[in-house]
Amino acid sequence: MESFGDILTAMVTPFTLDLQVDHLAFARLADHLLENGSDGLVVAGTTGESPTLTDDEKVALFRHAVEVAGGRGPVIAGTGSNDTEHSVALTRRAEDAGVDAVLVVTPYYNKPPERGLRAHFAAVAAATTLPVIIYNIPSRCVINLEPELLAELAGIDNIVAVKQANPDLEQSRRLLGLCDLGLYAGNDDMTLDVAALGGWGCISVASHLVGPRLKELVAAARGGDTARAAAIDRELAPLLAALFVTSNPIPLKAALNMLGHEVGGLRLPLVEASHDERRGVEVELQRLGLL
Repeated sequence: MESFGDILTAMVTPFTLDLQVDHLAFARLADHLLENGSDGLVVAGTTGESPTLTDDEKVALFRHAVEVAGGRGPVIAGTGSNDTEHSVALTRRAEDAGVDAVLVVTPYYNKPPERGLRAHFAAVAAATTLPVIIYNIPSRCVINLEPELLAELAGIDNIVAVKQANPDLEQSRRLLGLCDLGLYAGNDDMTLDVAALGGWGCISVASHLVGPRLKELVAAARGGDTARAAAIDRELAPLLAALFVTSNPIPLKAALNMLGHEVGGLRLPLVEASHDERRGVEVELQRLGLL
């Protein structure tokens, strides 16, 4: 199938002062993103603080995102967990909410063997008619989905892509040689390499701030303008370092609040950015002319 777009933004979840979901701020931010480089939105993923959102909060966000997007770009719902039955139930609710696809993370903490991983993704895919994007992020889930397993899962009709947050580029290269699974960079600093390999683009954090520049990077890499793509990559590298100096989305929420997007704080156990973390983000926003 065709990709969902070059740049999909993994949205933060804005909160009010008492840490309830702020739907007004969410709508304003979604509009801003879709008008500034984002081809689509990923809702209730890691950047959206999914571990501390209830299922009802997630489904309400899915519905609101579909309404706000209004067909301007796909809405992809984060429905994965380390409990297959839970993932299946949330995926079905996401489909009922009208989303365009689901993002399903590798089961974390309970460390299933490969046959368990295979059964997990097959069960989620069987529960929906929606396209499924697998999310491979070994830094958070401990387990890496090997290219051979991903290629096997690509044989399931509605498993269409992987968000690859394994920085080992050789694994992505091997995967593309094994099957036609769509490949999205799962880390912003992989965008150039994945685009150069012929991947679909990036499911991005930094696109909250520099979406148009990331779109330019992907277009240049795809078009063979390696010098321009590399120059944009170098320009953005210090910002990416500042955004990931501690756990995402701590620095990102600090950046968005500096820029007036009023996304609020974070639910424990995540905490506000420290003075040094905020200063690092502020310096980069100023350098890029954003602040």
